[in-house]
Amino acid sequence: MNLKSQMQYRVSFLLTTLGQFITAFTSFFGLYFIFSRVNAIDDFNYNQVLLCFAVVMMAFAIGEMFGGGLAVFPRIMGNGEFDRALVRPRNIILQILVPNMDFTRLGLLIQAVIVLCYAVPGSGILWDWKKIVTLFLMILCGSILFFSLFLLKATFTFFTIQNLNFMNIFTYGAREFGKYPFSVYGSGILKVLTFVIPLALFQYYPLLYLMDRKQSPVYMLMPVISLLFLLPCYIFFRIGLKHYKSTGS
Repeated sequence: MNLKSQMQYRVSFLLTTLGQFITAFTSFFGLYFIFSRVNAIDDFNYNQVLLCFAVVMMAFAIGEMFGGGLAVFPRIMGNGEFDRALVRPRNIILQILVPNMDFTRLGLLIQAVIVLCYAVPGSGILWDWKKIVTLFLMILCGSILFFSLFLLKATFTFFTIQNLNFMNIFTYGAREFGKYPFSVYGSGILKVLTFVIPLALFQYYPLLYLMDRKQSPVYMLMPVISLLFLLPCYIFFRIGLKHYKSTGS
């Protein structure tokens, strides 16, 4: 239904989607120019970094496409849409998500698929069914993790009403910084992104498994472990919901 409403303004929808597609290529060209000067970054070559880049971009695009309502949650609260959702006998999160799905993110998703198809043949990875499953888990679990971060960001709105821009560090910031394996930012950042905001669990550690730098199947399942982050985010949302006071809109 939301796709239908967005397609009512077909030219606007197509131009916005195209804009997402073109804008995302600026990061791709940035990587290209960097690797025109160096052969590797932290022992990762150009195609391996591109693979990492594509996985993160794809995960983010899917996560934001389905979690678009959470990304604009302050607006939903401010215009009274959330109050109307509360009186309906349906799941509150679904009522936020379904009408606000952002299909313009298809442009970003298509770009990520193109980069992935380009990176895989030159990555030097010896593919088997385990590694194909690992790649699938990286994208799927990464999408859910980004969704969790949008849910966490939305929950703070219950207490502040206003949007908290610092949370963009872990959503839009993670999309930008995630184009490189997280190990390039140092051991301290890697620990934070492993044990606090587990972005490295779907990006860095399974990448090591794909490249045969780690043999343990635990690294293959690291993306699944990252899904545990959804639980505290959901609990925090329920707590915030109990403390919600209408804005009066």
